[in-house]
Amino acid sequence: MEALPRETIVDVLETRLREDILAGRHPAGSYLPPERRLADGYGVTRTTLKHAFGRLVQAGLLETRHGVGTRVRDYARLGGADLLPMLVRHSPDWMDEIFEVRRSVGALIAERAAARATEEQRAELRALLAAVLVAEGGDAVQLADIEVHRALARATGNRVYVLLTNTLFNAYLPVRAALVGPFNSPDAAHARLEPVVEAVTAGDRAGAGRAAEAYLTATERIMLEGLA
Repeated sequence: MEALPRETIVDVLETRLREDILAGRHPAGSYLPPERRLADGYGVTRTTLKHAFGRLVQAGLLETRHGVGTRVRDYARLGGADLLPMLVRHSPDWMDEIFEVRRSVGALIAERAAARATEEQRAELRALLAAVLVAEGGDAVQLADIEVHRALARATGNRVYVLLTNTLFNAYLPVRAALVGPFNSPDAAHARLEPVVEAVTAGDRAGAGRAAEAYLTATERIMLEGLA
């Protein structure tokens, strides 16, 4: 068992500010009230407020200009995919759009991997698939499954696909426990993923794309049932 993290007042304030920004209570492009007034409104010190601001600046939600103030960044226009985990925490509705990208990118990765994988990468994929079958517990099976997809991305020879894969998996983190459905049975998880690995290791581009799309569609349906 893992110890539960203890929230500090900065953690609480960061969450509250983030939710207020994402909910539109502080609209994009607007300046936040003066620090003293904002700190009084939230019932915290200005030092605590500055620490929370620093985190939200790093997250891409705020920008601070000395002598001007702190403005809410237009994250929808200027933000990157690294914001996805935070957006999912705010609203699970984002998962539908993440799954859409997961399907299209996942099928493309499988096709590219089938065309470009080296013999060493094919062997790695077979070994990682076997690890799915012997993993114990839904969480361990889910993690083993993820490693197969990371290896598929590496087998494309394109590092951008690797980063996209990492980004999509990171987006799952806030709701990961609700997405364990497809992985509760190692046998079933292995059976769904095996056709993808077989097509990729056989160098069958079209077959790999079809198998990946079938896998992603099936697991998406089970995951969405878990979220519901």
